[in-house]
Amino acid sequence: MTNALRQVLGQGWEFTIEGTELEIRHRRRGSPYAPPRRPPSWVELLKTLEDAFAARGVPRDACIPLRWGRETELAISAVQALDPLLKDGRLVTYRSGFLPQPVVRFTGERDENGELLDGYLTSFVNVSRVQPIQSIDEYAGVLDDWLHVLSMLGFHARHVSLYGQLKVWHRQQVAGVTLMFRHLDLTLGDIVLLWNLENPQRMAVDLGTGLERLAWARTLRDWNDLIFGPLAGAARSSALDAIRTATLLIGNGITPTARGAGGITRRVLGTLEPESVALGVSAAVRASHRYWSTIAALRTPWPVVAVCIEQELTRR
Repeated sequence: MTNALRQVLGQGWEFTIEGTELEIRHRRRGSPYAPPRRPPSWVELLKTLEDAFAARGVPRDACIPLRWGRETELAISAVQALDPLLKDGRLVTYRSGFLPQPVVRFTGERDENGELLDGYLTSFVNVSRVQPIQSIDEYAGVLDDWLHVLSMLGFHARHVSLYGQLKVWHRQQVAGVTLMFRHLDLTLGDIVLLWNLENPQRMAVDLGTGLERLAWARTLRDWNDLIFGPLAGAARSSALDAIRTATLLIGNGITPTARGAGGITRRVLGTLEPESVALGVSAAVRASHRYWSTIAALRTPWPVVAVCIEQELTRR
């Protein structure tokens, strides 16, 4: 792997290997970073990503369904699009290419008061490139393409570094090696080499980050202002996060129920304290609905989502 990465990255990068730990840094690192004077809108950021990937021969593919219903009730990562290849060893995938995928996870890091730390959300857009590959050289080429994409977003390679373990990990039917990438001191995501244990020639790459994290690193704005806009400070960030997530779920037709995927919607809304939504949820739902709709059309209009949330809150 390291030989392929050295060949692709060239002489401008330094490789440090200690045991199984690898770090790759640009030789001209340390220069200051200046954010843009006018931060890009979410639509502009997504369009730049799409165009930059397309310029490297990587077209955008459709999102996988948010209601996943296989090993997880919901989509938690775009890498699930590779399940047939990686878990069954078959030469097919559900999706391939550039995939901006809305996901829901409950793994975000929190402070002692239960509030999500800056950089974490229960629902976010998993910006990924997922595809089958035939060789380690292709894996290294995906990293080279990613540096091009980052440059089109306004990042410079000298501010980017990679680190991780060269040791192979195993999870059920899948094995892999993961390298993390960061901009300055902020970890943005990872690039993972994956293969099916029974058919190691069934290889794939999963490069992933978050649209929101990319915007955060790009603009250096306050996290809550970036995510919640004018509503930041109008309620606790945990309440705004819950409404944002519920809007995505209900917008995809996943209404509150006792079990299954709908049970996750009920769980999310169960975290809302009555006083945090005493004036209703319409403004927060409208803003969240607008955001998610820039990624993929929602089947449920925002007024219906707002009514559904308020009805669920009065049920308790």
